[in-house]
Amino acid sequence: MPVRVVETSSSSSSSAPAQLSGENSSGHTSPPVCTLLTVGQAFSGTQNVSSLQKDEAWRVNVRIQGCDLDHGYLCGTMEALNVPMADTPVVTFWEGEIVDGKNYTFFTGKWEASPEDDIRHWTKFPSFQPFLEQVKVDGGKALDLISYPYIFMRWKEQYFVNVGTDCGLTIAGFYYVCFSCTDGSINGFYYDPNSSPFQKLELKSTNEGRSGFSFSSYELQ
Repeated sequence: MPVRVVETSSSSSSSAPAQLSGENSSGHTSPPVCTLLTVGQAFSGTQNVSSLQKDEAWRVNVRIQGCDLDHGYLCGTMEALNVPMADTPVVTFWEGEIVDGKNYTFFTGKWEASPEDDIRHWTKFPSFQPFLEQVKVDGGKALDLISYPYIFMRWKEQYFVNVGTDCGLTIAGFYYVCFSCTDGSINGFYYDPNSSPFQKLELKSTNEGRSGFSFSSYELQ
């Protein structure tokens, strides 16, 4: 979800650790197949936009438009419903990276995120804790994620769908995301050095998922 351009300066439960060095025949691991992470699946919840004076929760809807686990890719739309300075809901298109040790590791390597920023955000998720020491070594390349009931991702908003770039909001940052394969819940934290830190995204899977919403439902730029 987009956040204000001007801001201040400055979860999931864990389960049994995955085994290390559990590579498959291709030499890499893959995230578990998850029936709740499919094209058309919808999610609803809030993002907490923090300031020094107050906490403000914006209602958010997300829908998956594309998902390719083999290549660690997914994409979708994010709709913010009650943005104070907007006359209509604000919709953005985002693309995601699935942490699988093959296509992407826990280290971002771009978007102004250092390895220290990565560790600081991933450790906000209790389900990440079993991986911490190995991630410090190699970003998690040796981790076996195939049987782990959580999928870790990064979501990067690419552009506004229904408003212009002069809307007073920014999509310069990205989300660290943890997805539960058990119940379809999503927890995330927004990272942008110029915005309030640790803005929390909390989403639940809705009953309208997999309703035929296709990749072309929004005209992509």
